[in-house]
Formats: sequence, C-alpha cells, structure tokens
Amino acid sequence: MSDIQFGREYADEYDILYSDKDYEAECNLLEDVFKRYGKGPIKNILDIGCGTGSHAIPLALRGYQVVGVDRSAEMLDHAQRKLHGGLQSSMDRQIRFMQGDARTLDLHQEFDAAIMMFSVLGLLTTNADVLAALRAVRRSLKKEGLFVFDVWFGPAVLTIRPGDRIKIIPTENGQVIRTASGSLDILRHLSSVHFHVWHLRNAQLENEADEIQWTRYFFPQELALFMEQSKLELIHMCAVEDLDQVPTDRTWNVLVVAKAV
Repeated sequence: MSDIQFGREYADEYDILYSDKDYEAECNLLEDVFKRYGKGPIKNILDIGCGTGSHAIPLALRGYQVVGVDRSAEMLDHAQRKLHGGLQSSMDRQIRFMQGDARTLDLHQEFDAAIMMFSVLGLLTTNADVLAALRAVRRSLKKEGLFVFDVWFGPAVLTIRPGDRIKIIPTENGQVIRTASGSLDILRHLSSVHFHVWHLRNAQLENEADEIQWTRYFFPQELALFMEQSKLELIHMCAVEDLDQVPTDRTWNVLVVAKAV
C-alpha cells in the first residue's frame, strides 16, 4: 500500500488544498451513474477511502444512507467535525464514519453501491492489495450492486507524464503553499509524488507537512482482469467529468463503473 499516511499536519490542510474541487458536481455524476446503470433504487452507499467526508456528506444530505470508511483517523476527525458543525442532529440516521482498511473491510452488510473516489484505488500499489480491496468491495455489495471509482489512466500518464507543480491558496489570514514533484516507475505502473505543504498565517509559518505518495495508474484490460478475478464486471469507463466521453491518451483521470456478479 502507498506509504502516504495523511497524518495530522496534512489532514489539517487537506480541505484547504482541495477547496477548488467540485464535490457537488462529482456527486451529481454519481447519481447519473446510479440512474443509468443501477438495477434498482440506490438507497445505501459504502464510501471507501472517504477522507474528510466530502462525498459522503453531500450524498447523505441528498437522502442516501452512507457509511464512510477511511484508514486515517486524522481524516475521519475532520469528517466528524463537519457533522458536528451544524449537521449532526439531522444526519445521525443518514451517515456513519468508521476507521478501516480497504483490503480487509468486512462490515457484514450489503450495499446497493460502493464508491472509491479521488484515485483511492491507486493508493493500493501491489496486485495483491488491489485484489484484496476489490474482493472486499464485492463482499460489501448486493448482487448487481454498483461499484464506482476513479483512477489515473495509464495511457495518459505515460503520454503526459507527471511534472513539478506549485499551488498557492489564499486563506483568511495568509496562504497555503503546496509543491509537488513526480516521477514514474513504469515497471510497477506507479507514480511517486513528493508533496510539501506550508501554511502561512500573517506571514508566519504556522504548519508544515511533508508526504510522499505512490499512486498506481491502470490500463483498461488490466482493470477488466482485476474485476473478473474479484467477481465484478466492468461495464463502463469514461472521462471523469462526462459519462459519454471516451478516454484518450490525454485523459488523466477515468471513471469506472462495475457491477457485482
């Protein structure tokens, strides 16, 4: 599994770093998937690698019963804080967060759908870990239940290749700066990204975090084989922004839809 731990320092900055990510639009896309590919009404959802709850909470607010699972206690702390920030009283019956590992997850419950968003599957860097997680997904799904996830698309990663990036996010009293530098291990289908984050408040360094994240990228037939070995069937693959857009070697992220067989 990836060495990234999402420790306290990085977790504290996570929502700021991704404040420009349109989670509501991604939840709209998930609902489009449910309507197009679901064999019946989707009522309960398992969110694996839920992080700070940025998909789980909007989905619960839309009426779904959601269980969010993450292995990082620090990320889950932030998810719980969001619930305590005015949502808790009306959401107790709609959403539950718990700590767990995607590879060994067994909640003794079957869900209508499972999601694994924001390239969480790519944090599982070995074949054994990927298969373990996918088999845990299958255990958690009703027959013909949907599994929806996004990953880095191998043809695009090899075409575009990771580079050096810097992101500066203004805050109320300062700014958050994140640098990222990447490299490829093409024999293992891995990209290594070194993140460094500084949180400045009134021009003074308040917080600093350093993380190395290994992310696996995937190819279509590789994914189909993983699905088959896990009693899942790959039924659709598209650009992550549009269900009808066929991926190309310029499509860094793809959305994948599978069903339990």
